Amino acid sequence: MHLFRIGDWLVILLGLVLVGFLFASMGHAGRAQKVLIRKGGEIFTEVSLLKDREVEVPGPLGVSLIVISGGAARVAKDPGPRQYCVRQGWLRNAGDAAICLPNQVSVELLGGKKRYDSLNY
Repeated sequence: MHLFRIGDWLVILLGLVLVGFLFASMGHAGRAQKVLIRKGGEIFTEVSLLKDREVEVPGPLGVSLIVISGGAARVAKDPGPRQYCVRQGWLRNAGDAAICLPNQVSVELLGGKKRYDSLNY
């Protein structure tokens, strides 16, 4: 007595191919091309990810240091007490962001298509 027939195996195979295709096409954002740095909700600067540099952004608590290197960006130093934005690490994909709330500084990568966890509205 056989548990699976040929049709069962075809359905399983098609399902696996579909899951692989959806994983490859839907779950990943495009590469970022620019860094948008905001200070107090206003645009402070927008720079390319192609050139390595350091950007100092003054905020109400002190200076936040944003490092851009190798096509990625990160908040290297921030005067905030909990260092959440520093712990975000390197941002590489379009839509990635680090927000330093106490110092009112944010970093967002732009370009390609954004990756969303969910949409509201």
